[in-house]
Amino acid sequence: MPHIPYDSLKAKLKGQRILLVGGAGFIGHNLAMELADMGADVMIADNLMVNSMIENSFNPEQDPIQRQAYLDFLLSRFSILREKGVQLRNCDARILIDLGRVFEEYRPTKVVHLAAIASAVDAKQEPGLCFDLQLITLRNVLELVRPKVDEINQTMFMSSSTVYGDFEGDTVDETTFPRPEGIYANAKFMGERLVRTYRTQYGLGTTVIRPSALYGERCISQRVSQKFIENGLTGKPLLLEGGGDGRLDFTYIKDLVQGQVRALALHESPDDSSTFNITFGNARTIKELADIVKEIVPQTILEERPRAVDKPIRGTLSTERAQKILGFKPEWPLETGYRQYCQWYVDAWEKAKRKANDL
Repeated sequence: MPHIPYDSLKAKLKGQRILLVGGAGFIGHNLAMELADMGADVMIADNLMVNSMIENSFNPEQDPIQRQAYLDFLLSRFSILREKGVQLRNCDARILIDLGRVFEEYRPTKVVHLAAIASAVDAKQEPGLCFDLQLITLRNVLELVRPKVDEINQTMFMSSSTVYGDFEGDTVDETTFPRPEGIYANAKFMGERLVRTYRTQYGLGTTVIRPSALYGERCISQRVSQKFIENGLTGKPLLLEGGGDGRLDFTYIKDLVQGQVRALALHESPDDSSTFNITFGNARTIKELADIVKEIVPQTILEERPRAVDKPIRGTLSTERAQKILGFKPEWPLETGYRQYCQWYVDAWEKAKRKANDL
């Protein structure tokens, strides 16, 4: 495994203009912050439609504390991005001419496609919107990059571990043949195929990233890691299907971002094309996740449920390729990363509660 000091990547990122399409979301704003710290010039293009201020301000299903907490998280995203000098354009990437204006203004050297519905459940409920946000936006990105391959040396596509479908063994790697199921996973896999087609036919430099079971500060996407801590705080039970023996490769956002930054910095030629699993690389059970919540929030209620027949069978995503090529080394096991996130969430929830009570 090559030893590539993280700080050494700053020299490779200096002078790069990196456009994050759909970059105001959970993954995108964290990536933007880190890239700015690493010396890159960063712009976000986002229509602010998914997990937006308006959506959370007028959601009738939210109680006042949750509404306040989510608004605090979103405002914090924008404040941090502004402080770090990240530019943001309110742009609908589904509209080619709208995104084209951003490309002409910014003239990026690298583009990261992040636009998507973050939840497979939401994608199933709104398949048309999933298709628009994940594939129409990607088509527009690729079409805008295609005539500028001399200027844009890399297009990164954020895929998903769900493209693997049910794991046949404990571990999958990038050579495992994908068997996606459902709207979300198939849209991600179609995106991968589209990216690779543009690579072979038009010479785009491409990188595909497959993350898994993300968690971290300022997430409002209702991933299981967030729902568990929020349920613990609000007296709702944490439902453990099959006793909580399902396994996921839980990954702290800081580890994902480290891998993304390495993949962007070390991709120097349009001739490069790679796919990487960027995860912690060690699947853990849902019960282990719940136990940490119980430790931080002692009043948490755990309830066992029968295992759902349609739940995917998951496991560990091998990160060996990312280790060998990028020098990627995850640093946040569940015991430290998720515990830190839970404590942050408890503190943020208490602040939101005080604000909501003062209204």
